[in-house]
Amino acid sequence: MLVDKVSDALHEYEGISKGASVRTIQYDIQMMRSDKLGYNAPIIVVEKKYYTYEDPKYSITNLPISHADMQQMSEAVELLKQFKGFEHFNNLNDVVQKLEDHVYSTSKKQPSIIHFEKNERLTGIHYLDVLYKAIQEKKGLSITYKSFKAESASIITFHPWWLKEYKNRWFLFGMKADTILNLALDRILAIVTDEKIQYKPSQISSIDDYFRDVIGVTVSLNVRAENVKLWVDAGNAPYVETKPLHHSQQVLERNKDGSIIIGLKVQLNFELEREILGFGETMVVKSPERLRKRIISKTNSMRENYLDLN
Repeated sequence: MLVDKVSDALHEYEGISKGASVRTIQYDIQMMRSDKLGYNAPIIVVEKKYYTYEDPKYSITNLPISHADMQQMSEAVELLKQFKGFEHFNNLNDVVQKLEDHVYSTSKKQPSIIHFEKNERLTGIHYLDVLYKAIQEKKGLSITYKSFKAESASIITFHPWWLKEYKNRWFLFGMKADTILNLALDRILAIVTDEKIQYKPSQISSIDDYFRDVIGVTVSLNVRAENVKLWVDAGNAPYVETKPLHHSQQVLERNKDGSIIIGLKVQLNFELEREILGFGETMVVKSPERLRKRIISKTNSMRENYLDLN
């Protein structure tokens, strides 16, 4: 009987000794006949007691993959490949490779239509896993670190709290002594887990709240967010509207020439200045005045640097 054959197979391949019920098998056959799993299996009953496929060549392993399925699988493969630095994703490597091979072979080696931003030369990525585990297990670290400004490396005792990616660089947030710091992973030279360190957990309730008022990774706990007004020319207005600089962004004015004035409520930090300068002459600071003066000073320095090249 079919019930006996299924029960024997469950015991042989899965180690399940309980066996299968008639009701379970009837339900599974019904599911195979339907399109819920994409099978639409042509199962028929012969002589009121035998189940078989109406098409002898039919097999659920030979189901065609639709164009939509193929596109989603390709995107999934590319997305999973971004997590190279985490050891707990290593177990997926073989699965991703097999899926990638199947996707490419099925699609006849068609070129990728989605390109994810990545930097293969980025250093420090190999520390992601040890840092992730240290945060998870609440372990103190002894980190050898050399900032861009330092003449030599120093060893610091660090209590890791979070990892954050910004502009394709990774940063570690936590506490050194009584000061909250962020360390760029590409400036870390060595990490040692130190069991002697009494770990200091974060007293900040929400990582989202911590980064709420900033662009980037530079956060000052004792600095309030300020209202920033920026003029954006007509050519860049649609871009800035569809890709806001910050979640607080609002359009305050729309001018007849197509330009706009946007408002942000953010801390004035290095990353905000970099964003503004990145737009060049197409973005102008209206207020606050001290931010306006800083941008003017930097653009004047830029001008002098260009003139010195002559």
